Amino acid sequence: MLVELKNISKSFGGNPVLKDVSVTIQPGSIHALVGENGAGKSTLMKILIGVENPDQGEIFLNGQIKRWNNPLEARLAGIAMVYQELSLVPTLTVYENIFLGKLLQKKPGLVAWKKMKREVQNIFREIDFSIDINRTVQELSIAEQQMVEIGRALAQNAQLIILDEPTSSLTEQDTKKLFSRMKALKEKGVSFIFITHRLQEVFEIADDISILRDGELVKTCSSSDLDVDSVVRLMVGRELREQFPQRKVFKYHSKPVVLQVENLSQPPNFYDISFKLHQGEILGFAGLMGAGRTELMEAIFGVKKPVSGTIEVNGHLVKITSPTEAVRTGLGLIADDRKTKGLVTEAEVLFNLVMATQFKFATRWGWRLKGLEKKSASDLISQLRIKVSSLQQPVLNLSGGNQQKVAIGKTLNTDSSILIFDEPTRGIDVGAKREIYFLIRELADRGASILLVSSEMEELLGLCDRILVMHQGHITGALPVENATQEKIMKLAVGVV
Repeated sequence: MLVELKNISKSFGGNPVLKDVSVTIQPGSIHALVGENGAGKSTLMKILIGVENPDQGEIFLNGQIKRWNNPLEARLAGIAMVYQELSLVPTLTVYENIFLGKLLQKKPGLVAWKKMKREVQNIFREIDFSIDINRTVQELSIAEQQMVEIGRALAQNAQLIILDEPTSSLTEQDTKKLFSRMKALKEKGVSFIFITHRLQEVFEIADDISILRDGELVKTCSSSDLDVDSVVRLMVGRELREQFPQRKVFKYHSKPVVLQVENLSQPPNFYDISFKLHQGEILGFAGLMGAGRTELMEAIFGVKKPVSGTIEVNGHLVKITSPTEAVRTGLGLIADDRKTKGLVTEAEVLFNLVMATQFKFATRWGWRLKGLEKKSASDLISQLRIKVSSLQQPVLNLSGGNQQKVAIGKTLNTDSSILIFDEPTRGIDVGAKREIYFLIRELADRGASILLVSSEMEELLGLCDRILVMHQGHITGALPVENATQEKIMKLAVGVV
C-alpha cells in the first residue's frame, strides 16, 4: 500500500462529520472517492493533506505513521492536491507557477531560470503535454491550467495526487486527454484519488472506489464490481426514482413571448444572437467551453453590456444596464460560479437569502424589517430543503449542494418571472441534482420562463422544451427536444452544421 487512512474520525462543534473511516490507496492506482455533498469527502482529504487534524485515527505513508502540521509538509512527503478552484497565480508564467515557493538557485540569491525551464519541459514531455511555458497562466484554458497544477505536483515528486472535481469545467475532449495522462502517470507509479460527481467517469478511469455516506465508509471495492445504479444506491442509502421529472407535451408556440433577443452582439464573446422565450418554457443552451453562453446570459442580465442588439421583456423594449435593473425588469440569474458570483460565502445564510431583495424588507424610510427577512429566509429553507443548523450559519460551512440551493433561493426571493440557470448542478451530487431538476420543472409548470445553460447533455435533454446550440459565439442550431440527440447537439457544438 502507498497510503492508508485508518479509523479516521472528526467532529466540528460536536457534529460528527467522519466516523471511523478507513481507506487504502495502492501504488500506481486511480482510486475514486464518491458520496453526496456533506458525506465527508472534503474533510477526509483535508486530513490527508494536513489542513485538518483527525480527532481519532492514523495516516500511514509507505507503512510509516505520519501526521502533517500543514499542507506543505504533506507536499514534501509526496502528497499533493489539485483543487476544483485552481490555485495558480494568473500573472506568472507556467514555469514560474510550477516552481512557486521552491525556486531553484545556482547559488544563494541567484535563480537558476534556465534549469527550471528545462525541468518543466521534461515534466510535460513525460506526460505528453505540449505548451509554451513562457505564457502567463491567465492566457491558458481551464484544461491547460489543470495540467500546470499536475505538473507542479510532479515537480515536487508527488507519489499521490488528489484531483477534486477535475472535469467539472472541462469539455469532453479535454476530459479524455486528462484521463489519458492520468493513465500514463499511473504506469509510472503515480497514484490518484479522483473525487467526482460524474459517476460514469468513475468507471472510465478508476481501479478502485470508496463510497462515503453521512461521514461513514459504506463500501470500498474494485470499480468493476459495481455499476452506476449500485453506486447511487450506496451513496444515497435509498433507491432514486427517475432522475428527471416526467415531461408534459409543451406547445410553446401557443404561449406568449416573455423575452425576445434580437441581433445581440458582444465581440469576441458572441455575435448576432436572436431567440424567443415563451411563458412556461425551459429553453436550453448547449455548447462547448468558450462558446459564449455564460457571456450571453450575463449580457442579458446587465452584468456586461452588449455592443449592439435589442432585448424585449413582455413586449416592451428594455435597456438593462445593471443586475439591479434586470431584477426590477423581472429577470433573475443563478450564476455559473456560486462562490465568486452568487454568494457571499463568509456571510450567514440569512444575509445571502435576502441580500438581493432587501428593498422588499424595508420601510419607506429605509428601516429593515428583520422579522420579515427571517420569515422569508425560513420559508425558502423549508421550500428548498436546505440543510442548515441556523439562519446564522456561514454559507461556507454548507455542502456544495446546499450552497447552490441558497444561491437559487436568493434569486427566487426576487419573485422574478424569467429565470436564468447557468450550470445549476455543477459540482453537486446526484441527490441534490434531482431536487434541482424537479424544482426547475415545478417553476416552469407554475408559469416561470427559464433559460438553462448546461454542459451536461443529459440535463438539457431531460429538462428542456427546446435546445439552442452555440459554437464560437454563434447559434448553430435550434432543436425541439423530441428531435434532439446527443450526437446532433455535439455536431452543432463543434460547428458541423
